[in-house]
Amino acid sequence: MAESESGQDKTEEPTDKRKRDAREKGEIARSKELNTVAVTLAGAGGLLAFGGHLAETLLAIMRMNFSLTRDFITDERAMGAFLLASGKMAIWAVQPILILLFVISFVAPIALGGFLFSGSLLQPKFSRMNPLSGVKRMFSMNALTELLKAFAKFLVILVVAVVVLVNDRQALLAIANEPLEQAIIHSLQVVGWSALWMSAGLLLIAAADVPFQLWQAHNKLKMTKQEVKDEYKDSEGKPEVKQRIRQLQREASQRRMMAAVPEADVIITNPTHYAVALQYDPEKGGAAPLLLAKGTDFIALKIREIGVEHKVQILESPALARAIYYSTELEQEIPAGLYLAVAQVLAYVFQIRQYRAGKGKRPEPLKDDLPIPSDLRRDS
Repeated sequence: MAESESGQDKTEEPTDKRKRDAREKGEIARSKELNTVAVTLAGAGGLLAFGGHLAETLLAIMRMNFSLTRDFITDERAMGAFLLASGKMAIWAVQPILILLFVISFVAPIALGGFLFSGSLLQPKFSRMNPLSGVKRMFSMNALTELLKAFAKFLVILVVAVVVLVNDRQALLAIANEPLEQAIIHSLQVVGWSALWMSAGLLLIAAADVPFQLWQAHNKLKMTKQEVKDEYKDSEGKPEVKQRIRQLQREASQRRMMAAVPEADVIITNPTHYAVALQYDPEKGGAAPLLLAKGTDFIALKIREIGVEHKVQILESPALARAIYYSTELEQEIPAGLYLAVAQVLAYVFQIRQYRAGKGKRPEPLKDDLPIPSDLRRDS
């Protein structure tokens, strides 16, 4: 089990932030063996695919340089011209293979871990210049792993090379009796197939190294319980800071709620412990009354005070006040089960307004037994 520098076991899975930070630092899984196999296979495949053209170009270079006239031999400038011409022909001949190797050498590293450019990897690290750190890396578990992989590659290549040479011994001996042109082409074919088989043998090393690198990278990112807690505090904020933010949010919400109380049609109270402010405006398309404000104790007192100041009708209905308080959120319509009870309250309020305006008689006092469903009733 991996341990941190503090000695604690890394038992927790890495968080998304830990993975992002590691990627920004360039700490991702990479397999050198996968890159080596891809490049060697591409080189061997390119040699087989373009070997014929390469052999023909090589023969052409040999004919050009071995069939010189007396005038060219005595000309001091001829050697430079022949060298330049031979170099151009050789470059054009190997160009397809070089392009293939360039593409594979770029694609192979990003096959595991994806494309990544990290500036932190380019920064000089003076800790690497410390001889003690170098000795420690030489005798580390990672160094031992690399040594074992190198020895395994040596054994695999040795075994494959011996098998290939044994199988191709007749073809190799036959090359000595072939014409020069045929021998060159045949030699390139033998070399290409031999390189391809030896590269294919390295697939065994890469197949073991890729999952090992993934496991090692994941294991390195694991965290201790304390690291998870510290990261949570850093990302989410300290508890006292979050508490202060929630307090400010509550205060802002209360200020908005209190500012809406003067727009209410009625304030229903407990009479002292609960207070809810309702508004009903059918012209706004509302199907039911809207809860503008609610609160208990001190908040309920402030709602009543603002209601008195702005001449909002205040009615006492303990059961209805408690039912609305517990069943309805701010700026939400009351539930359907309270429609009938609230409708009686609003009807009474509108009748009071008509009476005060001299347009009707004084309404009968509001009944205490308003129709409140049992599932919405709160006894205390």
